[in-house]
Amino acid sequence: MKIAVVGATGMVGAVMLKILEERNFPVTDLLLVASEASIGKELSFKGKNYKVISMQQAIEAKPEIAIFSAGGDTSISWAPKFAEAGTTVIDNSSAWRMDPTKKLVVPEINAHLLTKNDKIIANPNCSTIQLVLALAPLHKKYKMKRVVVSTYQSVSGTGVKAVRQMENEMAGIGGEMAYPYPIHRNAIPHCDVFEANGYTKEEMKLAREPQKILDDRTFSVSATAVRIPTAGGHSEAVNVEFLNDFDLGEVRRILHESPGITVQDNPDTNTYPMPIYAHDKDDVFVGRIRRDETQPNTLNMWIVSDNLRKGAATNAVQIAEYLVKHKLV
Repeated sequence: MKIAVVGATGMVGAVMLKILEERNFPVTDLLLVASEASIGKELSFKGKNYKVISMQQAIEAKPEIAIFSAGGDTSISWAPKFAEAGTTVIDNSSAWRMDPTKKLVVPEINAHLLTKNDKIIANPNCSTIQLVLALAPLHKKYKMKRVVVSTYQSVSGTGVKAVRQMENEMAGIGGEMAYPYPIHRNAIPHCDVFEANGYTKEEMKLAREPQKILDDRTFSVSATAVRIPTAGGHSEAVNVEFLNDFDLGEVRRILHESPGITVQDNPDTNTYPMPIYAHDKDDVFVGRIRRDETQPNTLNMWIVSDNLRKGAATNAVQIAEYLVKHKLV
């Protein structure tokens, strides 16, 4: 299995390599691809060093799968060229997510829709993945009407420049700013750029992507996305109004039995999800499960996940695993 990792020198790219190694993905030939400035650099995988090559070299090598994490513009320019060469692209950017001709996949929910004809597959937004993984089994049982979500997102979601800004500020060192304001000892209600409706792109991804993944536009999502000074892991306060009533014990059982979810929910022992617990893990953690006492059929939850793993790299590798297992590449 010849695999290309495009954007191999970035934060998600590094985690991608780590997860391919951890999960013992059947890589026989690894192609590491990055920007022109990184060509020739060496990265290690399973104890062996690999040199970074150019996009064109990677296309000519005809990998079976190319996992992209190099930004939307790069994906728009290069993913179709890989696809034309017969490579199946799994893209981690926002470039193809809402394209009606491309599938937006969380493997536990909708990988069964994939076919050999899907040459460009979209990986959802990190905040969306953890949200829909918890919502999907509850939607199946109780039918969602409306979701209100507030996110508390790690600086790692912005990238290495933002992590460096936070570390510099914590150390009292001046440096390059990823955000328009300090992030240390602060919370910035501004993830991605603002759109004409006053919402940010991140908030609109949370509004639109779940409907596509669940193939259902009968429910709506309203989001507020906030950047907080944590190094890794996104958290979400989620309020879900269902058409049908629920039993809290059954809600916990459904979540507990759903693949990819760990329930951490015991107020008596102060047990609830936190980024510090989710770090370097692939599960989505759900807790603070309680009824909204202000209106019927409404549930509150707290959802946490490692945004670089299940929110990005792990989800992409799981898609690749599905393709291999079902002989779709």
